[in-house]
Amino acid sequence: MSERQVTIGMNRTGVQMSPEDTARQLEATRLFPADVPGDMSDYTAERERAIREADLIGSVPAPGSVKGIVKTALDKTIGKAPEVLLDKLGERLAFERTGVRLYEAMVVKAMSAPGADPTLVETLRQIQAEELEHMNIVREAIETLGGDPTAMTPCADVAGVKAMGVLQVLTDPRTTVSQSMSAILTIELEDNAAWELLIELAKKGGHPLIAKRFGHALAQEETHLATVRNFIKQDLLAQVS
Repeated sequence: MSERQVTIGMNRTGVQMSPEDTARQLEATRLFPADVPGDMSDYTAERERAIREADLIGSVPAPGSVKGIVKTALDKTIGKAPEVLLDKLGERLAFERTGVRLYEAMVVKAMSAPGADPTLVETLRQIQAEELEHMNIVREAIETLGGDPTAMTPCADVAGVKAMGVLQVLTDPRTTVSQSMSAILTIELEDNAAWELLIELAKKGGHPLIAKRFGHALAQEETHLATVRNFIKQDLLAQVS
């Protein structure tokens, strides 16, 4: 039986804990309104202005090799948009690299938990190794297309920002294995959808061999997702048994 990871304690965050204080707080919001002029429409207008005036998040770098220049020129000539595929490849590379680090944090969490499950630790290590394999598959694909796998593309930049929240959950000493695996689930859900899209992009871009290699990664990612989902389900059901 899984050790129960949620307890009832002195949680005073809800308004039911102090109705009188809640009433006073609500009255204070009436007596002391926000000192910033305007309403939500002004806030929305300001955000719209900022969006219109902002620059894009970086760009896809021009090829730095003769091979890359030739392939890019050829794709452009036949109506392809190689920068779109390279941007998404950069995103997947960043995502898989981060995935290796996330699973390292997850392994530490699982090993440190009371009554640590060696089978879970071994499974997490296996997934981590496969994430590293996927990272190298993407790196090789970028190199095949004449791109630079060390370049930070716009989507790669965004992927790094998105993963920060999950990393904070996993590295917080207070979070449980169950909570951390739920955070991992969000990563695996996106990972599966992203690989499916990347395969379609590679095929449409005229790169069937690359798409085939990506199919291998997708099959493993589907197993990762099923494994994480099953752990969360079994763990929570065991806690209420």
